[in-house]
Amino acid sequence: MARQRRGCGLSASPEVRGEEEPVAGSWRRTQGRGCRWWLWLPGSSPSMEQPWQHYTIQDLSFQDPYLTSLKLPGIDKLVTSTVGKSTNILWHDCPIGQFERQKLLNQKGCVVWITGLSGSGKSTLACALSRELHSRGHLTYILDGDNLRHGLNRDLCFEAKDRAENIRRVGEVAKLFADAGLICIASLISPYRSERSACRKLLHNSTFIEVFLNVPLEVCEARDPKGLYKLARAGKIKGFTGIDDPYEPPSDCEIVIQCKAGDCATPKSMADQVVSYLEANEFLQD
Repeated sequence: MARQRRGCGLSASPEVRGEEEPVAGSWRRTQGRGCRWWLWLPGSSPSMEQPWQHYTIQDLSFQDPYLTSLKLPGIDKLVTSTVGKSTNILWHDCPIGQFERQKLLNQKGCVVWITGLSGSGKSTLACALSRELHSRGHLTYILDGDNLRHGLNRDLCFEAKDRAENIRRVGEVAKLFADAGLICIASLISPYRSERSACRKLLHNSTFIEVFLNVPLEVCEARDPKGLYKLARAGKIKGFTGIDDPYEPPSDCEIVIQCKAGDCATPKSMADQVVSYLEANEFLQD
């Protein structure tokens, strides 16, 4: 059986499922990319010399014949969400719901999802928008992609599967903030349409507001605030969005903020554009 220790999203321990562990067997430590967990190997002896086995989440979910016979979670490749296999989990409602929280805050909970290339100004817009809304008496919280990798997503790398999991986690957290009645501002490159679409589907009633910072690659590269484009061009960073990894611009987003060389809006004017949308769609109540 797989027992979670740290770093992974697996939660299939026998005590969680109400099952007893096999009498004969031993725990074996295994690890994958950024993850470590323990496996109960029935019929094995603690004295057996067995090499460490290396698994990724995909391996655990689909490829290993022994592990796939267990009640481990899977990964839905279409919506990049974890598919739990437990059947004894119930949702518990509380008498204080989203409506009551929104009434208390005088605002409608939503997610403002800011996407664009590195250096397009996503974090700058997020901070300017949060500042403007705060000055008007509205409660916000920023989910910044870089900041989240210091904590919630520090176990993830920048490979395709890790990036998908990064977006999935942020989408789930953003959903909770919106349910709490906050205006959640998510600021991430989020380069793939399918992943942004999966996050949109987590929310309802048009409470997912996608903001596309349409800034040309050459403008972002000229800014290069973190020096990452220079490293990518030198081949020191692989899979960098815009250089050797694609960015898929939104095809149907709520707000597009256009920027051309020498003609880019100020942070204040960008924030005002988003605020105008929030006001027009009754997310803000004075």
